[in-house]
Amino acid sequence: MAKILITGGTGLIGNKLTQLLIENNHEVVILSREPSKKNEFKWDISEGSIDEKALINVDYIIHLAGAGIADERWTTKRKKILIDSRVESANLLYEKVKKLQIPLKGFISASGIGYYGAVTTEEIFEETAKAGHDFLAEICLKWEASAMQFAEEQIPVTILRTGVVLSSTGGALEKMRTPVVTPLGSGKQYLPWIQIDDLCEMYLKVVENSITGIYNAVAPEHHTSYSFSKELAKSIQKPFVGIPVPSFLLKIMFGEMAIILLEGSRISAKKVEKSGFSFQFETLKKALNSF
Repeated sequence: MAKILITGGTGLIGNKLTQLLIENNHEVVILSREPSKKNEFKWDISEGSIDEKALINVDYIIHLAGAGIADERWTTKRKKILIDSRVESANLLYEKVKKLQIPLKGFISASGIGYYGAVTTEEIFEETAKAGHDFLAEICLKWEASAMQFAEEQIPVTILRTGVVLSSTGGALEKMRTPVVTPLGSGKQYLPWIQIDDLCEMYLKVVENSITGIYNAVAPEHHTSYSFSKELAKSIQKPFVGIPVPSFLLKIMFGEMAIILLEGSRISAKKVEKSGFSFQFETLKKALNSF
């Protein structure tokens, strides 16, 4: 049994992961801006404060905190929030862990497949690939660098570069469940995805098997916007129209943020599979039918 501190513990992934960790006899404490439960403790990133009681006897920190990438248009102000909510929060944790000399067994951080850049290529990106050059890549580079500083204190670091998380409630899938399902842009861009239970199991395995390093957290089956939409329409029994929503319309609606809908390459799941992880939902059909 381990004691695990989660940031972003009340979000989509954090909620599900907390349940899974508790079911597996781990103790979970959560950092929250507005704590309301016995296992929740206050932190305020802008003030640089954490209730230090949250860190007593903690074995692992799982860092999921971060403003939603696709929640709002990317204004200059929003871009700063997207970076700071990930990086400044990790910096604050690092300062406290260092100050209190907490012997963590691991610091486990989310990151995104945006690390490789929002590009559509024939490359299948493995973890050793170079970072992209756009704003998504910038977020992920800074996010990962803030996690890697824990290694300076001889604390093992694990980073999960996560694809689009599929869940029955909230998240991307909720927005995709439209009365008529259509692909976006060219329809040829790839959409790397992972079912939420598999993602949470991945975090559990990282804790229980002391897995360290950087891993892509994506399912092994690749889908384009076209094939994903077609499978989704079948699953929710809605009409599928194969004529994609034009790129220019999405750019008008979402501005620069449209790039996350219009571009995407395949991401390899081989490294995480070699670590001994087996997917419960390795195909999109299985994942969609689980909801």
